[in-house]
Amino acid sequence: MTTMTEASVREFKMPDVGEGLTEAEILKWYVQPGDTVTDGQVVCEVETAKAAVELPIPYDGVVRALHFDEGTTVDVGTAIIAVDVAGGAPVAQEPAAPAQPEQPQPEESQPQARQPVLVGYGVAASSTKRRPRKAAQPAATALQAELNGHVPAPQAPAPAASVAPAAEKSRPLAKPPVRKLAKDLGVDLATVTPTGPDGIVTREDVHAAAAPQQAPAPVAEPSAAAAPQAAPAPAAPVSYDGARETRIPVKGVRKVTAQAMVGSAFTAPHVTEFVTVDVTRTMKLVEELKQDKEFAGRRVNPLLLIAKALLLAVRRHPDINASWDEAAQEIVVKHYVNLGIAAATPRGLIVPNIKDAHAKTLPELADSLADLVSTAKEGKTSPAAMQGGTVTITNVGVFGVDTGTPIINPGESAILAVGAIKLQPWVHKGRIKPRQVTTLALSFDHRLVDGELGSRVLADTAAILEQPKRLMTWS
Repeated sequence: MTTMTEASVREFKMPDVGEGLTEAEILKWYVQPGDTVTDGQVVCEVETAKAAVELPIPYDGVVRALHFDEGTTVDVGTAIIAVDVAGGAPVAQEPAAPAQPEQPQPEESQPQARQPVLVGYGVAASSTKRRPRKAAQPAATALQAELNGHVPAPQAPAPAASVAPAAEKSRPLAKPPVRKLAKDLGVDLATVTPTGPDGIVTREDVHAAAAPQQAPAPVAEPSAAAAPQAAPAPAAPVSYDGARETRIPVKGVRKVTAQAMVGSAFTAPHVTEFVTVDVTRTMKLVEELKQDKEFAGRRVNPLLLIAKALLLAVRRHPDINASWDEAAQEIVVKHYVNLGIAAATPRGLIVPNIKDAHAKTLPELADSLADLVSTAKEGKTSPAAMQGGTVTITNVGVFGVDTGTPIINPGESAILAVGAIKLQPWVHKGRIKPRQVTTLALSFDHRLVDGELGSRVLADTAAILEQPKRLMTWS
């Protein structure tokens, strides 16, 4: 690693992720030595054991050196890039007089300035005068704020730099998933009338603007028609150049998933129960909701109603929504449901969760599921989105699998596996008829969930899917 000694060179270190992780892999550099960077500009993408995150630089300057190549795993706190904050001018050419008082200032103010973390930067100290953001970088700024879980508050413009804030105001306010949705649907956010708080463009606004233009593309879902096609087509033979085996380093998401699953399997005593249920009426309701104007532009699939059914079952039996505190020897019952959805991504299995899913209406739950899936497919799920889950759903039916025995996500008490929905002969009203049937499997932690409680939750979930009108009568 190269060491910079010039006073004008700032070393940007791998940020503290704040999630108990100690290292990250550099996936891609967006800048090279000699490039000019501005405060808030994304300079690289890194992958932790939980997610891939873009890192913004916290100051202006010219890149002097990249200390590590792509694909290198770097410890938190290690300098990864050197930036000349003097704009690239040689230190020897700077006047000696002003250079002296300015040298200690960055060193003294740096601990008080914004502290870097992997998902953004803290608020700058009041004594530190912040450079105005450039209009060319609002996307990186918005992404940084979104990963922190809030919309950036407007900055008070400095008298000498009123042009940059004015440029920012002209740009529509919207969260990154909404911006992607607008891009996918071909909607110009500048033409959308915002209805969200503080003038923020919402998903509903984008869908309303796109409705006359096009309908959202259909996605794979566990239906009777899709089940026979769920199995992937056989891949073409792969040439291994004579090699008889390949070794793949275990790191990133795969590494932490392996550790978590082993820890869960050998810590929590798993019990799995199964039930096969006729979901013909649920599938009919799915088709009806697709025609409902309240769900226009929203993604409606069986997973949406399965999630709602599980949430209602948890509401009827709240003791299952708990965790085991080994240190305190206590059972912690949660009065909220952060619903995890297991998602297979190119980087491995992740389980982001929908915060406070219990409080969401069906349309709101549909929006949250759509955001979660699209963000996971892009590999942009934040570490915060994968923390604090209480119960989880894993949909193995999309692969044509009947069901399985899922392993509980660490820190949770139960996980529901949903199998493929298939047309099968079924006894209905005393006669054998073709009906759409699926198998549900519920794994739960037997330390805090006994057989009766687990059975009631699974039975209620199945009963709602068999008679979805119970969504109204049991609410």
